[in-house]
Amino acid sequence: MIKDQEYLKSKASYCLDIAKKLGATDVSVKIGNSISETVNFRNKVLDESNRSDSLAMGIETYIGKKKSSISSSNLLDKNLKVLIEKCFEITKITPEDEFNSLPDKELLAKNIKDLNLYDQSNIENDKKIDYLKELEEAASIDKKIINTESSFTEDKSNFIFANSDGFCDGYKTSSFSASCVTVAKDEISMERDYEFTSKRHLSDITNPLKLGKIAADQTLKKLSPKKIGSDKISVVFDKRISKSFLSSFAGAILSSSIARGTSFLKDKMNQQVFSNSINIVDKPNLIKGMGSKCFDSEGVKTETLNLVTNGILNNYLIDTYNGKKLNLKSNGRSGGSTNLYFENGQISYEELLKSHSKILYVTETIGHGTNLVTGDYSVGATGFLVENGEFKYPVNEITIAGNFNEMFKNITLANDLEFKYSINAPTMMIDEMTIAGK
Repeated sequence: MIKDQEYLKSKASYCLDIAKKLGATDVSVKIGNSISETVNFRNKVLDESNRSDSLAMGIETYIGKKKSSISSSNLLDKNLKVLIEKCFEITKITPEDEFNSLPDKELLAKNIKDLNLYDQSNIENDKKIDYLKELEEAASIDKKIINTESSFTEDKSNFIFANSDGFCDGYKTSSFSASCVTVAKDEISMERDYEFTSKRHLSDITNPLKLGKIAADQTLKKLSPKKIGSDKISVVFDKRISKSFLSSFAGAILSSSIARGTSFLKDKMNQQVFSNSINIVDKPNLIKGMGSKCFDSEGVKTETLNLVTNGILNNYLIDTYNGKKLNLKSNGRSGGSTNLYFENGQISYEELLKSHSKILYVTETIGHGTNLVTGDYSVGATGFLVENGEFKYPVNEITIAGNFNEMFKNITLANDLEFKYSINAPTMMIDEMTIAGK
């Protein structure tokens, strides 16, 4: 059973008291407990079942502008006392950094709202196994499917964050996730694809029959791919892929990247970085949201940020330390984005596919070919050739290249946004991309 708030608060309070008595000028501490249970299947047979239970403490002690940290999974008071004493001694000999500090008191979260992030339901291993049996049966109906792998994971966690300025709060979260990977083979090729579901509440996850069927259908469609020649062509990115552009964007606007000067967006505040139809929002208070947070990892309140409005960059993702370097206040994004998404575009998915006579539709990218310092983008890809709005045949062994500075300004979004992950995007088209083929 997950540890309750009172237990975690008592441990956090004990740590704060010890550090203050030693002479720390400021202290912050996080105590967390998480339990994870996973069942794995392979080819309709139980492959593995495991459970992990983690209880851990992390503390930061300050002496003026000096700071050090220490962590432990042993929460016995005697051990905590020894560790905090060691941390304090290390702090004494740590060089000063003028930007070290706790967040400003007025930025700390108050009146914490219940975002319905915790489902106390527990699904027994037998039920997880039943779910995966159904999933793999559905995924294996077609004889061309020669291999299946699937998993079901239940995660529960609870934490308390406290600091010496009087902040002390936390909350429980849960997630239920299932995935299915299928491999299909015909006389020409062997292909793989997947489908995935993850929700805060058990009742919201995808039905196993539907999940297995989607994974199989997506794999079967990729069989017997063709190669296409190099070209300059409009590329449509499936929603599974379009959200990766938001991940790159989020990395480029982290205050740590901006402060170090290692981002291609470092000098672009209040400038046009996307086409004027693009709006990007980071919304921490979505009910049941996979990225929802009541406050960030420093206890700072989180509020909705309109990061991009009509293509103009309005905000970075700012934590306390790097915010001070940039002479900016934290906006509750220590730890990064929350529920990050592109707002819907103005045209339908079907209209997007028919917008050009020939389109490359990308369903999978290969490699991590993004350089956030220069904005260069180059990845391997597989997908489909689309002509006049109709999927003609699967294609593979393609390389797509460009630079985010130009790519961002050539984005067109469909209006099919769904909130399935912590980062979400509609289907996306980028005009005039360079592709290298056969």
